[in-house]
Amino acid sequence: MRHPVDNSVLLSTLRLLISLCAVLTVSGCAIFAPSPPEDQSNICEIFREQPSWYDYAQESEEKWGTPIATQMSFIQQESSFRSHVRPDRKYYLGFIPGPRPSSAKGYAQAQDPVWEEYEDQAGSLFARRTHMKHATDFIGWYNRRSQQQAGISLSNPEHLYYAYHEGAGGYQRGTYRSKPHVLRAGSQVAARANRYRAQLNACEAEFQCRKFYQVWPFCRS
Repeated sequence: MRHPVDNSVLLSTLRLLISLCAVLTVSGCAIFAPSPPEDQSNICEIFREQPSWYDYAQESEEKWGTPIATQMSFIQQESSFRSHVRPDRKYYLGFIPGPRPSSAKGYAQAQDPVWEEYEDQAGSLFARRTHMKHATDFIGWYNRRSQQQAGISLSNPEHLYYAYHEGAGGYQRGTYRSKPHVLRAGSQVAARANRYRAQLNACEAEFQCRKFYQVWPFCRS
């Protein structure tokens, strides 16, 4: 004897499956993303955990001119090497989720408008803010633009960061000077970039000539 089907149960199950699919679509990639490095104070340890990140940053440096140490200092400041991080939502009455304060996303915390500019000018439709290769390329592209528009040296990580945060126009107007948190962040970026640079000088050889198709001395910088 066949039992009647409870339509309400089927409908509830279907809704649950749809919800699960939506969650997996949004967060599934995050599950498989690299974990943030344990020791973020040492660029050698960062690249030992994720050697491909060195390759991406080196490619960006060769293409755009921003030093590897500066790129990685930016990313540590912006996201602490978390691939899918976004600004925290505001909550009303302590539990009702509101909008996020900005569209920033990914390793470089690039916002939607400037990311779309990057895609149009230098990236591609397949570029993702949650992939380190594209994040380092974006930072290189943005800093080259800051150099061209505001005359900031690519060897000046502090002022590059001010322009990164405020935009070239804001930087030229000096808007960062009235924002203590931006001044503090720029100082931190510069100090970290200098430390990363000194550390990388001592360990960079580990990450060069490590692939079977790379032949010394042609792959050495």
